[in-house]
Amino acid sequence: MSFDLTRVRAAFPVLAREVNGQPLAYLDSAASAQKPQAVIDAESRFYEHGYAAVHRGIHTLSAEATTEMENVRASAARFLNAASPEEIVFVKGTTEGINLVASSWGGSQLQPGDNILITEMEHHANIVPWQMIAERTGAEVRFIPLTANGELDLTTLPALMDERTRMLAVTHVSNVLGTVNPVKELVAQAKAAGVATLIDGAQAVMHEKVDVQDLDCDFYLFSGHKIYGPSGIGILYGRKAMLDRMPPWEGGGSMIATVSLTEGTTYAAAPWRFEAGSPNTGGIIGLGAALAWVEELGLEAIAQREKTLMRYALDKLAAVPELVIYGPQERAGVIAFNLGQHHAYDVGSFLDRYGIAIRTGHHCAMPLMHHYGVPAMCRASFVLYNSEEEVDRLAAGLTRIHMLLGG
Repeated sequence: MSFDLTRVRAAFPVLAREVNGQPLAYLDSAASAQKPQAVIDAESRFYEHGYAAVHRGIHTLSAEATTEMENVRASAARFLNAASPEEIVFVKGTTEGINLVASSWGGSQLQPGDNILITEMEHHANIVPWQMIAERTGAEVRFIPLTANGELDLTTLPALMDERTRMLAVTHVSNVLGTVNPVKELVAQAKAAGVATLIDGAQAVMHEKVDVQDLDCDFYLFSGHKIYGPSGIGILYGRKAMLDRMPPWEGGGSMIATVSLTEGTTYAAAPWRFEAGSPNTGGIIGLGAALAWVEELGLEAIAQREKTLMRYALDKLAAVPELVIYGPQERAGVIAFNLGQHHAYDVGSFLDRYGIAIRTGHHCAMPLMHHYGVPAMCRASFVLYNSEEEVDRLAAGLTRIHMLLGG
């Protein structure tokens, strides 16, 4: 359970650089996390010494690359405690994975009059694909609203979930509020009603251990670039019984069993039927290195460290004049805020002058912005390589901006 912050920070080369003459304080990991040297080296090593097209190659490099890729599938299954590697589908990221489920599962299962239940705090990636498939199938999208403190208003669930509800799709952790949703309880209620479940874990897997068998969900997704891995790669976990019933959503190489111009095409078994074309093999190798790096550090140690840092940050920021913080006190990963009447973009621009990187805008959560009646928010995100000193700099920077711009 020991956590050596100095050693952890030293693993990330970018944290040594300066921005605008100041040491970089990178507080934008919820958008995309930085990469440890182990991940950079793994991907570089593959391209330098082992690159080849995977599947069906009889030469050594192809066989080695295929084995490495499938080893990462097995590693991802262990990371999520999936029942088998065949429940792991490689996708570009959470967004593609949700689109895959919405198109394949939704396109084959939804009928006019059915409904899909999401929440008011979802990222656009867990809203728009369901709206698109609902428009195609005649289904309806419903949403669970929020309470005043930024948690789900579960008192509304009995009225929203009925005999025509087919899917509950909910974020594990809000990318704006940091709200940790009671996904296990939600899945249990949905399962009791015969409703399929999908959990967007893009903001969760780097903060806590996820066990999909314990959650008992049908689908769980996350993106590699948010858990210190490469961009353009992610994981879709699907319960095998669900994947086996789903039709392919893209056609091409690798996802077929046989192809005939006269007799049609038969498809590979899941998960390979959902992986058409040449995969991002280098990204997969890098993701495997990221998962191994996180597991070696220990998710329990990471969670303990991050909770300590989050409590420190909330206490420190509470002293900044006219700072409005959105969401519950108990949270993971992010703090969204606005500074008085100043636009989020202006605040973010000033902080950048001090070498502090935050995210500003609607955070791909326009319905949430509408709920709070604001066009944008600032968002600082905190992960295992952030420090109390960076929190102090953020609070001091915001106080300085308040003094410079006025109340």
